[in-house]
Amino acid sequence: MPVQTDDTETDTPLLFGRVLDGKGGGRPILWAEAKTWRKAAPGEVLWLHLCRNRPGVQEWLESALEIPEPTAELLTSDETRPRAFREGNTLVATLRGINFNPGAEPEDMISMQAWSDGDRLITLRRHPLQTPREVLAQIDRGSGPPDAGATITLLAELLIGRMSQSIVDMNEVLDQLEETDPEEMAESMLKQISMIRRNCLGLKRHMAPQHEALEQISRDAPRWFEDHDRREIAESIARLRRYLDDIDISKESAVVLQDEIRSRSAASSEHATYMLTIVAGIFLPLGFLTGLLGINVGGMPGMDDPRAFWVVVAGCVLLMVGLIAVFRRLRWL
Repeated sequence: MPVQTDDTETDTPLLFGRVLDGKGGGRPILWAEAKTWRKAAPGEVLWLHLCRNRPGVQEWLESALEIPEPTAELLTSDETRPRAFREGNTLVATLRGINFNPGAEPEDMISMQAWSDGDRLITLRRHPLQTPREVLAQIDRGSGPPDAGATITLLAELLIGRMSQSIVDMNEVLDQLEETDPEEMAESMLKQISMIRRNCLGLKRHMAPQHEALEQISRDAPRWFEDHDRREIAESIARLRRYLDDIDISKESAVVLQDEIRSRSAASSEHATYMLTIVAGIFLPLGFLTGLLGINVGGMPGMDDPRAFWVVVAGCVLLMVGLIAVFRRLRWL
Protein backbone atom coordinates (compact mmCIF):
# COMPACT_ATOMS: atom_id res chain seq x y z
CA MET A 1 0.00 0.00 0.00
CA PRO A 2 1.52 3.41 -0.88
CA VAL A 3 2.29 5.79 1.93
CA GLN A 4 -0.20 8.62 2.22
CA THR A 5 1.96 11.58 3.11
CA ASP A 6 -0.79 14.08 3.95
CA ASP A 7 -4.51 14.37 4.31
CA THR A 8 -6.06 15.47 1.04
CA GLU A 9 -8.08 18.07 2.97
CA THR A 10 -5.31 20.60 3.42
CA ASP A 11 -7.47 22.95 5.50
CA THR A 12 -7.83 20.39 8.31
CA PRO A 13 -5.39 19.79 11.19
CA LEU A 14 -4.88 16.17 10.11
CA LEU A 15 -1.43 15.41 8.70
CA PHE A 16 -2.15 11.72 8.35
CA GLY A 17 -4.35 9.12 9.97
CA ARG A 18 -4.38 5.34 10.20
CA VAL A 19 -6.68 2.75 11.70
CA LEU A 20 -4.33 0.08 13.04
CA ASP A 21 -5.57 -3.46 12.50
CA GLY A 22 -3.74 -4.98 15.47
CA LYS A 23 -1.44 -7.00 13.20
CA GLY A 24 1.12 -4.38 12.20
CA GLY A 25 -0.83 -2.84 9.33
CA GLY A 26 -3.45 -0.16 8.98
CA ARG A 27 -5.75 1.63 6.57
CA PRO A 28 -5.78 5.38 5.81
CA ILE A 29 -8.50 7.52 7.33
CA LEU A 30 -9.42 11.10 6.47
CA TRP A 31 -10.52 13.85 8.80
CA ALA A 32 -14.24 13.59 8.10
CA GLU A 33 -14.30 9.90 9.01
CA ALA A 34 -11.85 10.31 11.88
CA LYS A 35 -14.11 12.77 13.69
CA THR A 36 -16.86 10.14 13.99
CA TRP A 37 -14.70 7.01 14.17
CA ARG A 38 -15.83 4.09 16.30
CA LYS A 39 -14.03 0.78 16.75
CA ALA A 40 -15.45 -1.71 14.26
CA ALA A 41 -13.33 -4.78 15.05
CA PRO A 42 -11.33 -6.06 18.04
CA GLY A 43 -7.76 -4.75 18.08
CA GLU A 44 -8.46 -1.64 15.99
CA VAL A 45 -6.74 1.55 17.12
CA LEU A 46 -7.17 5.00 15.62
CA TRP A 47 -3.94 6.98 15.20
CA LEU A 48 -4.22 10.62 14.14
CA HIS A 49 -1.18 12.83 13.64
CA LEU A 50 -2.23 16.49 13.87
CA CYS A 51 -0.67 19.90 13.39
CA ARG A 52 -1.40 21.46 16.75
CA ASN A 53 -1.24 25.12 15.66
CA ARG A 54 -4.07 24.86 13.13
CA PRO A 55 -7.46 26.33 14.11
CA GLY A 56 -9.94 24.22 16.01
CA VAL A 57 -7.58 21.55 17.34
CA GLN A 58 -8.05 22.30 21.03
CA GLU A 59 -11.83 22.61 20.65
CA TRP A 60 -12.01 19.23 18.89
CA LEU A 61 -9.90 17.58 21.59
CA GLU A 62 -12.25 18.89 24.27
CA SER A 63 -15.53 18.15 22.47
CA ALA A 64 -14.87 14.92 20.56
CA LEU A 65 -12.44 13.20 22.95
CA GLU A 66 -13.73 14.82 26.16
CA ILE A 67 -10.21 15.79 27.15
CA PRO A 68 -10.18 18.23 30.10
CA GLU A 69 -9.42 21.81 29.13
CA PRO A 70 -6.03 22.03 30.98
CA THR A 71 -4.84 18.85 29.25
CA ALA A 72 -6.09 20.05 25.86
CA GLU A 73 -4.22 23.32 26.40
CA LEU A 74 -1.07 21.38 27.23
CA LEU A 75 -1.42 19.26 24.09
CA THR A 76 -1.73 22.32 21.85
CA SER A 77 0.63 24.74 23.63
CA ASP A 78 4.26 25.56 22.95
CA GLU A 79 5.24 24.41 26.46
CA THR A 80 7.56 21.70 25.24
CA ARG A 81 9.42 20.49 28.31
CA PRO A 82 9.26 16.66 28.23
CA ARG A 83 6.82 15.27 30.74
CA ALA A 84 4.32 12.43 31.08
CA PHE A 85 1.42 11.67 33.38
CA ARG A 86 -1.59 9.41 33.71
CA GLU A 87 -5.07 10.89 33.67
CA GLY A 88 -7.60 8.20 34.49
CA ASN A 89 -7.28 5.59 31.76
CA THR A 90 -5.38 7.91 29.44
CA LEU A 91 -1.69 8.65 29.01
CA VAL A 92 -0.48 12.17 28.22
CA ALA A 93 3.11 12.83 27.20
CA THR A 94 5.32 15.51 25.69
CA LEU A 95 8.49 14.21 24.06
CA ARG A 96 11.28 15.87 22.12
CA GLY A 97 13.28 14.95 19.05
CA ILE A 98 16.26 16.46 17.27
CA ASN A 99 15.42 18.97 14.56
CA PHE A 100 16.78 17.67 11.24
CA ASN A 101 14.98 20.27 9.16
CA PRO A 102 17.18 22.36 6.80
CA GLY A 103 19.04 25.16 8.56
CA ALA A 104 18.47 23.73 12.05
CA GLU A 105 21.19 23.09 14.59
CA PRO A 106 21.42 19.73 16.42
CA GLU A 107 20.52 21.36 19.73
CA ASP A 108 17.28 22.68 18.21
CA MET A 109 14.56 20.35 19.41
CA ILE A 110 11.05 19.64 18.13
CA SER A 111 8.34 18.65 20.55
CA MET A 112 5.62 16.08 19.99
CA GLN A 113 2.63 15.75 22.28
CA ALA A 114 0.76 12.47 22.60
CA TRP A 115 -2.57 11.45 24.12
CA SER A 116 -4.01 7.95 24.18
CA ASP A 117 -6.78 5.99 25.89
CA GLY A 118 -5.70 2.67 24.35
CA ASP A 119 -8.28 2.77 21.55
CA ARG A 120 -7.24 6.14 20.13
CA LEU A 121 -3.80 7.71 19.82
CA ILE A 122 -3.45 11.40 19.03
CA THR A 123 0.00 12.82 18.33
CA LEU A 124 0.51 16.53 17.72
CA ARG A 125 3.41 18.60 16.47
CA ARG A 126 4.04 22.13 15.20
CA HIS A 127 7.16 21.72 13.03
CA PRO A 128 7.84 18.78 10.68
CA LEU A 129 9.12 15.72 12.52
CA GLN A 130 10.50 12.66 10.73
CA THR A 131 9.85 10.05 13.42
CA PRO A 132 6.05 9.72 12.95
CA ARG A 133 6.63 9.30 9.20
CA GLU A 134 8.99 6.39 9.88
CA VAL A 135 6.35 4.66 11.99
CA LEU A 136 3.75 5.43 9.31
CA ALA A 137 5.93 3.79 6.66
CA GLN A 138 6.23 0.64 8.78
CA ILE A 139 2.47 0.48 9.22
CA ASP A 140 1.88 0.86 5.48
CA ARG A 141 4.35 -2.00 4.88
CA GLY A 142 2.41 -4.15 7.34
CA SER A 143 5.28 -4.36 9.82
CA GLY A 144 4.32 -1.56 12.20
CA PRO A 145 3.21 -1.53 15.83
CA PRO A 146 -0.05 -3.39 16.52
CA ASP A 147 -1.55 -1.12 19.17
CA ALA A 148 -1.35 2.26 20.89
CA GLY A 149 1.19 1.20 23.53
CA ALA A 150 3.55 -0.25 20.94
CA THR A 151 3.18 2.86 18.78
CA ILE A 152 4.09 5.17 21.67
CA THR A 153 7.02 2.92 22.53
CA LEU A 154 8.29 2.91 18.94
CA LEU A 155 7.94 6.69 18.64
CA ALA A 156 9.99 7.18 21.82
CA GLU A 157 12.60 4.66 20.64
CA LEU A 158 13.04 6.38 17.27
CA LEU A 159 13.19 9.84 18.83
CA ILE A 160 15.99 8.69 21.10
CA GLY A 161 17.75 6.71 18.37
CA ARG A 162 18.17 9.84 16.28
CA MET A 163 20.39 11.27 18.99
CA SER A 164 23.02 8.67 18.17
CA GLN A 165 23.85 10.17 14.77
CA SER A 166 24.29 13.65 16.22
CA ILE A 167 26.65 12.32 18.90
CA VAL A 168 28.63 10.34 16.30
CA ASP A 169 28.91 13.43 14.09
CA MET A 170 30.21 15.53 16.98
CA ASN A 171 32.77 12.88 17.94
CA GLU A 172 33.98 12.65 14.33
CA VAL A 173 34.52 16.41 14.28
CA LEU A 174 36.43 16.19 17.57
CA ASP A 175 38.63 13.40 16.17
CA GLN A 176 39.43 15.50 13.11
CA LEU A 177 40.24 18.52 15.27
CA GLU A 178 42.61 16.47 17.43
CA GLU A 179 44.62 15.57 14.30
CA THR A 180 44.78 19.19 13.08
CA ASP A 181 47.74 21.45 13.82
CA PRO A 182 46.29 24.12 16.14
CA GLU A 183 48.93 26.66 15.18
CA GLU A 184 47.58 26.81 11.64
CA MET A 185 43.81 26.91 12.31
CA ALA A 186 43.46 27.86 15.97
CA GLU A 187 40.66 30.39 15.49
CA SER A 188 38.59 28.10 13.23
CA MET A 189 39.10 25.16 15.59
CA LEU A 190 37.99 27.15 18.60
CA LYS A 191 34.78 28.14 16.79
CA GLN A 192 34.02 24.51 15.95
CA ILE A 193 34.71 23.39 19.50
CA SER A 194 32.50 26.14 20.91
CA MET A 195 29.70 24.99 18.60
CA ILE A 196 30.12 21.38 19.77
CA ARG A 197 29.97 22.47 23.40
CA ARG A 198 26.79 24.44 22.73
CA ASN A 199 25.29 21.41 20.99
CA CYS A 200 26.18 19.17 23.94
CA LEU A 201 24.68 21.59 26.43
CA GLY A 202 21.53 21.96 24.34
CA LEU A 203 21.06 18.21 23.93
CA LYS A 204 21.68 17.58 27.62
CA ARG A 205 19.33 20.36 28.68
CA HIS A 206 16.51 19.10 26.46
CA MET A 207 16.97 15.34 26.72
CA ALA A 208 17.56 14.97 30.46
CA PRO A 209 13.88 15.76 31.25
CA GLN A 210 12.87 13.21 28.60
CA HIS A 211 14.60 10.57 30.71
CA GLU A 212 12.25 11.45 33.57
CA ALA A 213 9.21 11.45 31.26
CA LEU A 214 9.96 7.95 29.97
CA GLU A 215 10.48 6.68 33.50
CA GLN A 216 7.08 8.11 34.41
CA ILE A 217 5.49 6.27 31.49
CA SER A 218 7.18 3.03 32.54
CA ARG A 219 5.97 3.39 36.14
CA ASP A 220 2.50 4.87 35.81
CA ALA A 221 1.10 4.04 32.38
CA PRO A 222 -2.51 2.67 32.26
CA ARG A 223 -3.22 -1.05 32.05
CA TRP A 224 -3.61 -1.04 28.26
CA PHE A 225 0.13 -0.22 28.16
CA GLU A 226 1.30 -3.83 28.25
CA ASP A 227 4.27 -5.39 30.01
CA HIS A 228 6.29 -5.81 26.83
CA ASP A 229 5.74 -2.10 26.12
CA ARG A 230 7.12 -1.27 29.55
CA ARG A 231 10.16 -3.44 28.85
CA GLU A 232 10.73 -1.63 25.56
CA ILE A 233 10.43 1.72 27.31
CA ALA A 234 12.96 0.50 29.87
CA GLU A 235 15.37 -0.29 27.03
CA SER A 236 14.82 3.19 25.60
CA ILE A 237 15.51 4.69 29.02
CA ALA A 238 18.78 2.74 29.27
CA ARG A 239 19.80 3.84 25.77
CA LEU A 240 18.97 7.46 26.55
CA ARG A 241 21.06 7.24 29.72
CA ARG A 242 24.02 5.96 27.65
CA TYR A 243 23.56 8.78 25.17
CA LEU A 244 23.51 11.34 27.96
CA ASP A 245 26.76 9.84 29.28
CA ASP A 246 28.23 10.04 25.75
CA ILE A 247 27.22 13.70 25.58
CA ASP A 248 29.06 14.36 28.84
CA ILE A 249 32.15 12.63 27.47
CA SER A 250 31.98 14.62 24.22
CA LYS A 251 31.61 17.84 26.19
CA GLU A 252 34.60 17.02 28.39
CA SER A 253 36.67 16.06 25.34
CA ALA A 254 35.79 19.38 23.73
CA VAL A 255 36.81 21.24 26.89
CA VAL A 256 40.15 19.42 27.06
CA LEU A 257 40.87 20.10 23.37
CA GLN A 258 39.85 23.73 23.74
CA ASP A 259 42.12 24.18 26.75
CA GLU A 260 45.01 22.54 24.87
CA ILE A 261 44.60 24.84 21.87
CA ARG A 262 44.39 27.90 24.08
CA SER A 263 47.43 26.76 26.05
CA ARG A 264 49.44 26.30 22.87
CA SER A 265 48.35 29.68 21.58
CA ALA A 266 49.23 31.31 24.89
CA ALA A 267 52.62 29.56 24.96
CA SER A 268 53.35 30.71 21.41
CA SER A 269 52.42 34.29 22.29
CA GLU A 270 54.52 34.17 25.47
CA HIS A 271 57.51 32.85 23.52
CA ALA A 272 57.21 35.65 20.96
CA THR A 273 56.92 38.24 23.75
CA TYR A 274 59.92 36.72 25.51
CA MET A 275 62.08 36.86 22.37
CA LEU A 276 61.10 40.48 21.77
CA THR A 277 62.08 41.27 25.36
CA ILE A 278 65.50 39.65 24.87
CA VAL A 279 66.07 41.58 21.64
CA ALA A 280 65.08 44.80 23.39
CA GLY A 281 67.41 43.95 26.29
CA ILE A 282 70.33 43.51 23.84
CA PHE A 283 69.74 46.62 21.75
CA LEU A 284 68.70 48.99 24.53
CA PRO A 285 72.32 49.61 25.73
CA LEU A 286 73.48 49.85 22.11
CA GLY A 287 70.75 52.35 21.35
CA PHE A 288 71.69 54.37 24.42
CA LEU A 289 75.39 54.37 23.40
CA THR A 290 74.76 55.37 19.78
CA GLY A 291 72.28 57.98 20.89
CA LEU A 292 74.78 59.46 23.30
CA LEU A 293 77.49 59.60 20.63
CA GLY A 294 75.08 61.15 18.17
CA ILE A 295 74.32 64.33 20.10
CA ASN A 296 75.38 67.38 18.15
CA VAL A 297 77.37 69.32 20.77
CA GLY A 298 80.97 70.41 20.94
CA GLY A 299 83.58 68.36 22.71
CA MET A 300 82.42 64.94 21.42
CA PRO A 301 85.54 62.69 21.28
CA GLY A 302 86.70 61.43 17.91
CA MET A 303 84.94 64.07 15.81
CA ASP A 304 88.17 64.78 13.91
CA ASP A 305 89.55 61.23 13.95
CA PRO A 306 88.58 59.15 10.85
CA ARG A 307 89.15 55.94 12.81
CA ALA A 308 86.66 56.83 15.56
CA PHE A 309 83.64 55.36 13.68
CA TRP A 310 85.22 51.93 13.45
CA VAL A 311 86.23 52.10 17.09
CA VAL A 312 82.59 52.78 18.02
CA VAL A 313 81.37 49.93 15.79
CA ALA A 314 83.85 47.54 17.36
CA GLY A 315 82.80 48.67 20.82
CA CYS A 316 79.12 48.07 19.98
CA VAL A 317 79.92 44.58 18.67
CA LEU A 318 81.87 43.75 21.82
CA LEU A 319 79.04 45.10 23.97
CA MET A 320 76.46 43.01 22.11
CA VAL A 321 78.59 39.87 22.42
CA GLY A 322 79.06 40.56 26.12
CA LEU A 323 75.30 41.00 26.65
CA ILE A 324 74.54 37.72 24.80
CA ALA A 325 77.12 35.95 26.95
CA VAL A 326 75.57 37.35 30.13
CA PHE A 327 72.04 36.34 29.02
CA ARG A 328 73.23 32.80 28.25
CA ARG A 329 74.91 32.58 31.62
CA LEU A 330 71.65 33.64 33.26
CA ARG A 331 69.84 31.06 31.04
CA TRP A 332 67.64 33.68 29.46
CA LEU A 333 68.69 32.38 26.03
